[in-house]
Amino acid sequence: MDKARFTAAVERHQAMVYRMALHALGSSQDADDAVQEVFLRLFQYRGTFEGDEHLRRWLLRVAVNCCRDLLKSPWRKRRVSLESLPETPVFDQPEQAALYREVMALPEKYRTVLNLFYYEELSVREIGELLGVGDSTVTTRLARARRRLRERLGEDWQDE
Repeated sequence: MDKARFTAAVERHQAMVYRMALHALGSSQDADDAVQEVFLRLFQYRGTFEGDEHLRRWLLRVAVNCCRDLLKSPWRKRRVSLESLPETPVFDQPEQAALYREVMALPEKYRTVLNLFYYEELSVREIGELLGVGDSTVTTRLARARRRLRERLGEDWQDE
């Protein structure tokens, strides 16, 4: 299917597929996932359609199958509503909770480099490439973030 026909099919049938998925799944987020999967399969489909009605029926059949797959997936059975989750993570030690609160109080540019350096274990060079800044900028941000954490947490905080 060429790009123009694919785009026209998406514009014409997206609402129909979404409505069907929403009714089947009962969640707008799950319906969005199903719609994406349906149109991904359409994009990858190498066959031909006899007309718009054939395309419409094909889309509905694929949507039904995608919804069934989502409904029987183990992920759906194990999920919990977001409202039942705590606002902040739960930590084993009070020091971890204090560190988390202080890190989250830092400006975003400092939080980002701390996360990438300590948790994702990226090098200064890799962080610079990822963020589109120089190595010296990354090093400066790390130093400033560490200094702020040390000031807020006192001498208890040690950089390892």
